[in-house]
Amino acid sequence: MRWTSVLVADCHPVVLQGLKSILRAKSGFRVVACCSDGTSCIEAIRSLVPDIAILDVSMPGLTGLEILAIAKAENLPTRLVFFIASVEDRKLTVSAAGAYAVIMKDAAPEILVKSLRQVADGQRLLPLPSSDQVLREQRAASENTLTMLTDREHQIMRLVSEGLSNKEIGRRLRISEGTIKVHLHHIYQKLEISNRTTLAALAIS
Repeated sequence: MRWTSVLVADCHPVVLQGLKSILRAKSGFRVVACCSDGTSCIEAIRSLVPDIAILDVSMPGLTGLEILAIAKAENLPTRLVFFIASVEDRKLTVSAAGAYAVIMKDAAPEILVKSLRQVADGQRLLPLPSSDQVLREQRAASENTLTMLTDREHQIMRLVSEGLSNKEIGRRLRISEGTIKVHLHHIYQKLEISNRTTLAALAIS
């Protein structure tokens, strides 16, 4: 019998324990890791390469959406499923492109298991937007980013995506390392991200 390996990531211990109990009781699934923060989650995905990762959207370290951006940029094969508490997170419907499913935390265990089995079979449970809608969203996102970032911030974002350190970027642009840190802080705030790994992933994508 082939097992579907599953990683579970949520900052609430009760949720982690509940998911482990449900999946262990169902044939066909094997929980290979449980993570309480985003940083350990992406590290576990890289090292264990589970078939499915069930992620909370809001976690310390890295959010679920940041993990999704990194996984897409690095072409990680793990299928990501968001486990959310509220449908009011409007950004998720747009930003979840690349995820396989969004499942409510109040879903019945049978629905959760059925959805995960469909994902394990390669099915995407998210409605796919039309090509025109995708183009409109991409154009709007690009325009918003261009509006938010200065020319200098765009330069720094590009150099970060090339793997340069703050010191190397400072030398390239002939400004101090401290000034680079200030610019990065402003970029993180504008793009609502928390680290250079995510910034590089956004620049590449």
